[in-house]
Amino acid sequence: MNTIENKLPDAGWNFDNSYARLNNLLFTELEPIKVNDPSILFFNKRLAEELSLDFSDFSKKHLASLFSGNQLPVGAHPIAQAYAGHQFGHFTMLGDGRAILMGEHLDDQGRRWDIQLKGSGRTPYSRGGDGRATLKSMLREYLISESIYHLGIPTSRSLAVSLTGQSVKREALHKGAILCRVAKSHIRIGTVEFIRNFLTTKDLNQFCNYVITRQYPELAGTANPPLELLKKVLELQTELVVNWMRVGFIHGVMNTDNTSLTAETIDYGPCAFMNNYHPNTVFSSIDRNGRYAFGNQARIIQWNIAALAGALIPIIDDNEETAIAKIKEVINSFSGLYEEKFYQMMAQKIGIAKPTSEDKNMINQLLNCMKNNEMDYTNTFRYLSYQQPTEELLNIDEFKRWEMNWIKRIKTEGTPYELMRESNPSVIPRNHLVEEVLDQAAFENNPQPMENLLETLKNPYKELPLDNTYGKAPEGGDDHYQTFCGT
Repeated sequence: MNTIENKLPDAGWNFDNSYARLNNLLFTELEPIKVNDPSILFFNKRLAEELSLDFSDFSKKHLASLFSGNQLPVGAHPIAQAYAGHQFGHFTMLGDGRAILMGEHLDDQGRRWDIQLKGSGRTPYSRGGDGRATLKSMLREYLISESIYHLGIPTSRSLAVSLTGQSVKREALHKGAILCRVAKSHIRIGTVEFIRNFLTTKDLNQFCNYVITRQYPELAGTANPPLELLKKVLELQTELVVNWMRVGFIHGVMNTDNTSLTAETIDYGPCAFMNNYHPNTVFSSIDRNGRYAFGNQARIIQWNIAALAGALIPIIDDNEETAIAKIKEVINSFSGLYEEKFYQMMAQKIGIAKPTSEDKNMINQLLNCMKNNEMDYTNTFRYLSYQQPTEELLNIDEFKRWEMNWIKRIKTEGTPYELMRESNPSVIPRNHLVEEVLDQAAFENNPQPMENLLETLKNPYKELPLDNTYGKAPEGGDDHYQTFCGT
């Protein structure tokens, strides 16, 4: 690996790079491409402490050198991972086109974490791309991923953002940046698809055993570990999407290469949070047909799990017909599981611990009311949680009628408001605020507004005054707001 001319201080790295010991067709060994003049812009000290890392002896130059990839810590084994995937339903060969996995760090509790540099230069999988990332897109991932984490939703984390000192050409010239991303793993459904299409059944079986040993050791002794893995991923991904629906999050690019086997939210590109409720809400500029719209996310995750199931067929059963019958049973279980978890979640948002069929009707009536009247998703539930009336809500007759029935219903619940306040955030990363603070940080050299927003987003369930800047819905809702991948 690389030789460090000016040795970095010891931060307590404890690398055990298991992925780099797998079949070498699954990755390419290479180092990040060095940059000219790196500087550190954001550093997540709290996350570093959670990882059992201590950077107190690091100067800003040390941090910049490390998190730009110019210098690698002792024990790192940098690789770019190969994978395939279905992008908007079409299968294609992919891989880490602008990211390098530095290695797998074990914290003091023995938990394993991938440490990845995103925007670190070209790799054999770049497919004509420059391998770099714009500052604004890396700041977006830092901001949104940390917000998702504090909302209590499984996600990759952001450890640092460093400037490269170089420009990146997109529709114009932008500042280049590198994000240090932390995740349980970067193993995707697309990784399994790659092995199924380009390697052997033996390789597929070995990889499945690796995933189980690394992430789900409780499945190792079961009668059919690959089938149990499929069930586990379906269960966890269902819970993940239900959580996205709870807070109005739209991932924006739910390709199978962006769907993690650990069921963490990964690959934040054109993601955003919904303001006015509508199931057809979509923000991504490349999602022209609304494939990944808010209300489609459950259907898409089932589609992605079906793609995983198809890739696992050869190792689920030697008889293909038998294997297909087994996976169909799993995939067909999704609708019932999702509906159960979705209505359980929505019931909690309105203070009901165990919903009945009548409660489901009440939930559907509320959602229809919100859609018909262009009501703000977050603040409607916030109002119900804290009984802070707004002029907008008080003037909607359909909502007032619904609320009267709801008040009667929750009188039979023990502690409805406590339940609601645990489920309904007071603050989310509002799109207009996100754009404002990202522009100030990326184009005006002023990261303080983003720091301020990040600090507020660390306590999303804390009650805020209705007129608080971070809690107010924008006038006009989302007003044709669009998001972009930044690639």
